Amino acid sequence: MFDLSGQVAVVTGASSGLGKQMARGFAKQGANLAILARRMERLEEFAKELSDEYKVEVLPVKCDVTSSDSINAAAKAVEDKYGKVDILLNCAGSSKDKGVLDMADDEWDFTIATDETSVFKMTRAFGSIMKKQKYGRIINIASMYGLVGNTEIPTIAYHASKGAVVNFTRAVAAELATYGITCNAICPGYFYTELTQPVLDTEQFQAFAKEHVPMKRYGKEGELNAAAIFLASKEASYVTGAIIPVDGGYTAV
Repeated sequence: MFDLSGQVAVVTGASSGLGKQMARGFAKQGANLAILARRMERLEEFAKELSDEYKVEVLPVKCDVTSSDSINAAAKAVEDKYGKVDILLNCAGSSKDKGVLDMADDEWDFTIATDETSVFKMTRAFGSIMKKQKYGRIINIASMYGLVGNTEIPTIAYHASKGAVVNFTRAVAAELATYGITCNAICPGYFYTELTQPVLDTEQFQAFAKEHVPMKRYGKEGELNAAAIFLASKEASYVTGAIIPVDGGYTAV
């Protein structure tokens, strides 16, 4: 089960963090990849690493997920290379962290564009390829902060954008089911990445995690991969519109 050999997976935000981790997970299962991000040098280095280690094809594509033109060009490049797209993992994102009373318009707009509107634009472009082949697996990386509020970090636009991704996922699942396309979301909890480590390793946040996360720890590298691989698989053919927290139990209490 869960063999992805011969399938084509498109992963955004693949030059670092969770996107990079999950791209590796797909490659390990045999998928050929198109890895998208803005930092081409990193993508090329990572593509070679994956190809050498897992003997899969990897296409690095420079892409700004806030730009329709950039996304459409990326979709054409992937379709020209592989002739199809089986899996789309929308992972790219960033955030300006401010509370509702302090956030400026440009900070709100930046976060919504990067974390919410980008998912729509990517789904529109790559879902159109999937529609032609009447098959696809769309996986959106939302956040446990799309399901609940929080008292530790004021980040109102991030909450709003990830909450939107959760219900966008349900709407896409309903709309595209007729084309054999599933759409599901994963809601990660606190995971170590190069961006989050400085915050997560503070004494304040370590204490917060031990008190509020039932498993009393952060997510480790690779612990999101199993959920993504399951949702990307042919075996998950009857799973659509699902929202799966991978958060150590944070949203269970």
